Amino acid sequence: MRNRLSTAGNLIASPGEQLKEIYIDGELDTVDSTIWLPKVMRKDYVVGLNLSGSGPDPDQNLYLLYGCGGDLNYNGHCNPEIDELIDQQSTEANQEKRRQLVWEIERRLAEDGARPIIFYNRSGSCWQPYVKGFTIMVNSITNGWRMEDVWLDK
Repeated sequence: MRNRLSTAGNLIASPGEQLKEIYIDGELDTVDSTIWLPKVMRKDYVVGLNLSGSGPDPDQNLYLLYGCGGDLNYNGHCNPEIDELIDQQSTEANQEKRRQLVWEIERRLAEDGARPIIFYNRSGSCWQPYVKGFTIMVNSITNGWRMEDVWLDK
């Protein structure tokens, strides 16, 4: 299991505790990030948990994690019908229709038992009123910390 963030400690403990409630004993093996990927590629695990992140738009992760032949589709799940839905949601301009398609994709992935999503992280940003020029990214969680245009009006 991969532990990168403080949230991960609580998240990792949870499945072990839940399994104990149904009389399944397990052993938690916290693995360093440098060992994680080779271990996953060898399929040297029974249950693996990582903190793969995604922004508010699921498009990139649907292809990578669940698409047939996706680069991060470690368990090799492949369902051509789901691939069609992923393509369809990617080109859908109507946000409500797209949301329904993504929910359908998640439902089918859950039915297939394909690397289930067990946790959605929530976060927010706030700052003092004298911080000016700061723009929050709306479609990313990793690229919003460019500060070239930010200044303090004090």
